[in-house]
Amino acid sequence: MNKKDKPSASVLRTLGKVALVVAIVIIYAYGLQVTKVDLEKPQEAKRQEQLTNILRGLANPDLFAWDIERVEADAPVLIPCAGEAPTLPPPVEGRPYITLSTNCAQPGDPVTVSGFGWQRNEDVFLYFVPYSANKDDEVELKLVQDRVATDDNGAFTVEATLKSDRLSDNPATIRAVANRKSGFPRPSEALIQTWDKIIETVFLALIATTLGIFLAVPFSFLAARNLMSEVNSTFVKFMASMAVVPIGGYLGYLAFNALTNWGRALGGGETASLWLWAVAPAIVFAAVKSSGINTGQNKLLAALKRIAVTVVITVVAVVILGVAANFGRNLGMDWKPQAGLTGVFGNLILILSDAILLGLPVLGFLIGFFILSSLAGSVTEMIEDRASDGLVKILAIILAALAGVVWFGAVSVVLNWLYQFGELRYVIIAPSVIGAVLFAGLAIAANPHRIIPTGMFIYYVIRTIMNIFRSIEPLVMVVAFAVWVGIGPFAGVMALGLHTIVALGKLYSEQVENIAVGPLEAVTATGANRLQMIVYAVIPQIVPPYIAFTLYRWDINVRMSTI
Repeated sequence: MNKKDKPSASVLRTLGKVALVVAIVIIYAYGLQVTKVDLEKPQEAKRQEQLTNILRGLANPDLFAWDIERVEADAPVLIPCAGEAPTLPPPVEGRPYITLSTNCAQPGDPVTVSGFGWQRNEDVFLYFVPYSANKDDEVELKLVQDRVATDDNGAFTVEATLKSDRLSDNPATIRAVANRKSGFPRPSEALIQTWDKIIETVFLALIATTLGIFLAVPFSFLAARNLMSEVNSTFVKFMASMAVVPIGGYLGYLAFNALTNWGRALGGGETASLWLWAVAPAIVFAAVKSSGINTGQNKLLAALKRIAVTVVITVVAVVILGVAANFGRNLGMDWKPQAGLTGVFGNLILILSDAILLGLPVLGFLIGFFILSSLAGSVTEMIEDRASDGLVKILAIILAALAGVVWFGAVSVVLNWLYQFGELRYVIIAPSVIGAVLFAGLAIAANPHRIIPTGMFIYYVIRTIMNIFRSIEPLVMVVAFAVWVGIGPFAGVMALGLHTIVALGKLYSEQVENIAVGPLEAVTATGANRLQMIVYAVIPQIVPPYIAFTLYRWDINVRMSTI
């Protein structure tokens, strides 16, 4: 049986290979048809001539410019010949001159123009100039369409046909003109404009890449499977975090926005100086000093003391940043209109100040997001350890219903903002109720102590977001940003920066996933926490490829920014 089966297996393999080859041929044949490949067009003489002109133009770029000296030589000619022929002026030593085969002719008659005393291999243009009493009103009409090249002796001879334009009883003029370079070369206008755009392109790509790095690095850790797969939590703890995360972010945004505005209100004149140099440092010093007060063995008081000190320092820091940013904004607006480095640094101070004022509320959102999520998880974990299973089940149902209300309501708010279904208070009701019912039903069916892969949930969310934005071309993004911030390089910075975040985030995360496991296990075995494991085992392995990917992305951004 085995011997009989061998030929049939060999035949099947052969048929499979033949089918594969046929499929490949069909695919490429269809591809050539779709892409309209035509090898006859490149062989056309006209197309080859056009390509040659383009290549010659690329090989001879307009890099330098000179002062142009216009050298002229005139010869009179009477058209129509109705009188005495004009005489040629005598040649001037050291100056080029021209002669005509006849100085009296009829319109349309041929004439031979000869030139002498020109530079060797010089391009000369011949013009027919009708008579004009005022030299400034003269009109130069091309006598010969192509330029005339002189020989090695600086002479030329060419046949031409006399014009019949603007005939007069006075002699017209046959004029030979050569444009000669004089003086020292200087950068041409094309070179200056090109250099300006090169600088703009490089720095546009540099700023976009720099902005992208700041968010791509944290995203890369959240989008790394090997790091996030170990992050787990119970169902009830996960629902608690889901329920309070948007609320914490919103409260953090409101708090930091209010503190920033308060700092801006204080950021003027003597009040700003008083806050920056006296009041704020005194408050911070008092808060730090109070952290050393002995609370005994009371862990609750110690925790509350740490929280209070942290809150005080955070509030003072945000207010100080608001004051400093407002002061810097005023200073930048005063310096920006000035010339030189003062204007450059004024613009830098203004942009950094605006970035601080815009970024503080966003930072508050993130801080509130993580703090309230962590606090809810800790409290839920404490209740889960001490309460009965029935109470934990009820808590899980309540938290799940609240999470459904919050998240379905948030999604309905976003959709209503996009599609304008109607008044928000009516639109939000149905989705919130549906979310509460669905999540509560899920909590009823699930075990509240069941382990939920929280890290993988975050992993898939981050990966999905990055894939969506990575699929959108920067050329499409720049249209929206041009409407938002105006047409110019800034719109390109925003578009390339956003695409850089998701592109580098993917490359970085894949590098994190490919790191060696040994250092992670060794650091973890010493009792290091998760942050220490990342600092001492992950980061040393990813720094070189991160630098390589960053430079590679900068190269891509430079090429994209030229568009």
